[in-house]
Amino acid sequence: MSDKTMTADEVVSRLESGMTLGIGGWGSRRKPMALVRALLRSEITDLTVVSYGGPDVGMLAAAGRIRKLVAAFATLDSIPLEPHYRAARECGAIELTEIDEAMFMWGLRAAANRLPFLPVRAGIGSDVMRVNPGLRTVTSPYEDKETFVAMPALRLDAALVHVNRADRQGNGQYLGPDPYFDDLFCEAADTAYVSCERIVDTAELTKEAAPQSLLIKRHTVTGVVEAPNGAHFTSCAPDYGRDEAFQKRYATTPWQEFAARFLAGDEQSYQSAVREET
Repeated sequence: MSDKTMTADEVVSRLESGMTLGIGGWGSRRKPMALVRALLRSEITDLTVVSYGGPDVGMLAAAGRIRKLVAAFATLDSIPLEPHYRAARECGAIELTEIDEAMFMWGLRAAANRLPFLPVRAGIGSDVMRVNPGLRTVTSPYEDKETFVAMPALRLDAALVHVNRADRQGNGQYLGPDPYFDDLFCEAADTAYVSCERIVDTAELTKEAAPQSLLIKRHTVTGVVEAPNGAHFTSCAPDYGRDEAFQKRYATTPWQEFAARFLAGDEQSYQSAVREET
């Protein structure tokens, strides 16, 4: 079995402008922020980003890297609306496809199963259909004749996710309370890159945690990056919680000032700047 370890910059070197990029995690929880920061150090732009949005969306939008966003929300959790995302939307800098959370999940599931769409009840009777006139409905061919939203597959060129542990072959383990659909992001993508707090031997993955914690299977993974504190400032339970003080700094600081202070150098520079702040 091949060793899939690489650096964050090596991951980004495999990405291209114009791609459809899925980013795992949920709001301000277990986001692959080290990979996002590496992406911000590149010249890649014109992205379609598919995400249960958090600061990943806010940073990429503020830096002008997003052409289109597909999302159910963009939040920092303890700060309800991601401020840099909001600024980008208010000035019309990005195109938005806003859908229900369940529709989003079924779009990933359809892509993971290489289906063009999946029927879903979510969205029926809501403004989702009005604000997304391209959505279609289907009628059950059986006696019930029920009408469903035909949620199109959310096919991804690449996916970025972050987990607690991984091995060198690409098996990824979450140890917190929620998988956040990261497995679906990997399965829906042509290539998938997993960052983790720590790379361990395969046998260690199930030594102290149940087998079902092995969320991500190696056959769906292209590359693995060891990135301690790689979800900062979002949470990565149980390894660490959300850095609320730093998140507030991010949310209340003009983007150019924040980027100059924390994103001008490499990942080591970022982590050093964070330590200086605290």
